[in-house]
Amino acid sequence: MVHTGIGYDVHQLVAGRKLILGGVEIPHAKGLDGHSDADVLMHAICDAVLGALGEADIGHFFPNTDPRWRGAPSKVFLEEAARQAKFQEARIVNVDATIIAQQPKVYPHIQEMKINIAGALGININRVGIKATTNELMGFIGREEGIAAMAVAAVDRPEPK
Repeated sequence: MVHTGIGYDVHQLVAGRKLILGGVEIPHAKGLDGHSDADVLMHAICDAVLGALGEADIGHFFPNTDPRWRGAPSKVFLEEAARQAKFQEARIVNVDATIIAQQPKVYPHIQEMKINIAGALGININRVGIKATTNELMGFIGREEGIAAMAVAAVDRPEPK
């Protein structure tokens, strides 16, 4: 039976941090603030997969109060979501995500993001969709104060016994 999950994440843009989206370092004057690498795209996808599995969110598995995760690459979080799926004898069917950022333009980096996400989840790259949009200069995203991402995941889970 196919189950779906949704994920959303947002982080503030700040000076002095690298901007990491989909595991790709993107040249920009600011980066995303957070305990880990603050990769909103991978965080949203992680929550979507965990939600489809009926699990708690990313913060349950990787609390920001745990020093082990300070500066951690978010690829680790996606790998854990994939491990949780395997543990449940489930198969990640696909993920689809949207990055919402006024700047920088992320389209040139999407293919590399898809490669990173597919690799971390152990799925074919053709099962990963990533899009990007702006907020048309409105709100905190339009003012370039932060970046958000939303995602949906489909996971084929066996019927409970």
